Amino acid sequence: MNTESPTPRLLLQPKAWKRFAEGAPWAFSNEIQMDNAARKLAPGTLARLCLPEGEPAALVHFNPHSLIAARALSREPDHLAAGALPADWLEARIERAAALRARLFEEPYYRLVHAEADGLPGLVIDRFGDIFTVQANTAGMDRLLPRIDAALTDRLGATAIVHRNDSATRGLEGLAEGIEVARGTLDGPVTLRENGALFHADLSTGQKTGWFFDHRENRAFAARLAKGRSVLDLYGYAGAFAIPAALAGATRVVGIDRSAEAQVLAARSAEANGVADRITFERADVFQYLERLETPFDLVIADPPAFVKNRKSLKQGLRAYAKLARLSAGATAPGGELMLASCSHLVSEDAFLEACRQGLKEAGREARLIRRAGAGPDHPLHPRLAESGYLKALFFTLD
Repeated sequence: MNTESPTPRLLLQPKAWKRFAEGAPWAFSNEIQMDNAARKLAPGTLARLCLPEGEPAALVHFNPHSLIAARALSREPDHLAAGALPADWLEARIERAAALRARLFEEPYYRLVHAEADGLPGLVIDRFGDIFTVQANTAGMDRLLPRIDAALTDRLGATAIVHRNDSATRGLEGLAEGIEVARGTLDGPVTLRENGALFHADLSTGQKTGWFFDHRENRAFAARLAKGRSVLDLYGYAGAFAIPAALAGATRVVGIDRSAEAQVLAARSAEANGVADRITFERADVFQYLERLETPFDLVIADPPAFVKNRKSLKQGLRAYAKLARLSAGATAPGGELMLASCSHLVSEDAFLEACRQGLKEAGREARLIRRAGAGPDHPLHPRLAESGYLKALFFTLD
């Protein structure tokens, strides 16, 4: 490491530079020459990451204590030469992300910033009108939280900001976990609109950042299949699949989830949309519910939490996906449709499809795949980061 300029300079290892130089947004700790000076840098330090011969490759957020030690912020030649980012760089990135979403959606309910894919590694922001949830998953972004909050307030009119810094990823960066209303006030759940439906979301205690915008288009597709049919929504959370299905003309909808709090929100949303008479929410373990189910449904939706949270659990998680596919197929009437989803970024699309295929085979069902999809456009993919394509959704029609 060289410290001739105010911005620390880090060198990639001679045998490990090519992947990062070709556009990968991360450099791992074993890919960087970690001398004593580098190890002493504070987590979240802005640094120049250079090729082995010394040519700057990117300005990065650096954390010597994390496996992902460097996350690329800019590769612009002027920024590299200066060893610094422009004064309004962060604000410009947030405004760029907002401009894209404004072209994509008519109403301000979406994922505003999707980390690396929006050029803001480790930062996730969801928008609920003038209320925002912010999750800073890296030491570098955690340092920038005051500026992030100011940008959302001054440039996007935020009246309330919730820091959802409760993800396990923060622990890997040496950061404390917690939830706080950083600006404004939050009096209970907020409302949002999606696909013509009104929903309630709990931003302070709900899962993730309070809502799962990623399935927006998959929910719309499922609703198209629901007219005149019975629908089973497994892991239904706050009714995001169930309510559009009822609005589309489903004759009966049953939502299953273990969270009593989520089902209270779902019931409120069903009332607000005038479909409470067609939806029943039941608190139950999904596997146990499916094993005792006797009457099949025309459309079954299974969107579970991540079954694979680390590489050690990959085989076990794939078996769980296969079991869910088998039991869900058994709950699907002949001629019906089945959606199976995975949000485990460690599970490839092909591996997930194979687990589903195995489960369908064990159920003795013939199936045709009619839709293979991921997250919506407010969750863009970084072309050199497989993890940004975490969501997989498969729609089958079963004979």
